[in-house]
Amino acid sequence: MDSLRLDKWLWAARFFRTRALAKQALEKGHIRVAGLRAKASREIQVGMQLEIRQGDEVRLVQVLALSEQRGPASQAVQLYREAPESLQKREHQRALKRAERAGWTPPPKRPDRDQRRQLSGLKRRGPD
Repeated sequence: MDSLRLDKWLWAARFFRTRALAKQALEKGHIRVAGLRAKASREIQVGMQLEIRQGDEVRLVQVLALSEQRGPASQAVQLYREAPESLQKREHQRALKRAERAGWTPPPKRPDRDQRRQLSGLKRRGPD
């Protein structure tokens, strides 16, 4: 096998749970092949560069192998190699998100009846 549909490869490499989700991401332009938007039917080959955007994360990967079958995650990781700068950038973004959430602490217990009424009153009133 020297080429494979892009949506099948994304599914087999476990970037998406289903081929339909992979196709949807392709239609929205979240996947780029060599810097260009790609369609689901695009044939990919070993050595191609992909840019995969999932939420806030962007992965730059190189295709190392092709597979039509979805296997365990340990096999899926062998289908591609992520660029080191992509890994560093994603890790940096995760660290920033962790730092943003660091100041928030959950309340020690559920609000009682009076506190719930005060909260609902604030919600109804809206921002001033």
